Amino acid sequence: MIHYDLTCKNGHAFDSWFASASAYDALERAGQLSCAVCGDSGVSKALMAPSVNENARPAKRSLSEPGTPLEKAMTELRRKVEANSDYVGDAFVREARDMHEGKSPERAIHGEARPEEARRLIEDGIPVAPLPFAPKRRTN
Repeated sequence: MIHYDLTCKNGHAFDSWFASASAYDALERAGQLSCAVCGDSGVSKALMAPSVNENARPAKRSLSEPGTPLEKAMTELRRKVEANSDYVGDAFVREARDMHEGKSPERAIHGEARPEEARRLIEDGIPVAPLPFAPKRRTN
């Protein structure tokens, strides 16, 4: 695992963990990175200082407990989205288009779409917005 400080073109600073440096590079090339604050896809690595002193690290907290106000807000946003919309996974584009064309009843949905697919929905007048977090994968 590797930890990077990141920044978006709008100046928001945030951090994230990646499986490896090459995993980060692959996600960046594929356009799969987005700002945790505004959703902008123009994300790049920020200047970082290495962590050298093991004793200077802050006390560890549970990963399930958000710490900063931003983490708390993101946790609350995720909770509201998941409680008030249906997760449709990779079928998001089809579902959004079917609702827009009146082929299926309108409802709140969230799921996954590639940037170019989302761009086409917007160009066709179908309202979509990126979420500042990745949906939890539904697996059996």
